[in-house]
Amino acid sequence: MLDTLAIAAHVGGPFVGFHWAFLLIPLFWILVIVLIFGVFGRRWRRHAWQNGYGHPGHWGGQAARSAEASLAERFAQGDIDEKEYRARLEVLRANAYPSMPPKA
Repeated sequence: MLDTLAIAAHVGGPFVGFHWAFLLIPLFWILVIVLIFGVFGRRWRRHAWQNGYGHPGHWGGQAARSAEASLAERFAQGDIDEKEYRARLEVLRANAYPSMPPKA
């Protein structure tokens, strides 16, 4: 019995050349899981940012838009004059996107 096992181990047995295939199966499933989380995770994060959850980072800007909308509403109601509106709007846009230059 031990002689048969020793000869099979030495020759390679029925799995000659298929040792690398055992590594491909887990790598395949890891790749599938990473792709699923990559695709759906991006969709879930984007959906959450659009609905106001979490930090929008470079993708969102909902907070800046709502601040500009409330500022425009105050200007339309006459609470602030045009000079103050433009000054505050410039500050909002400068703070909303610090890496981007302010719009003219």
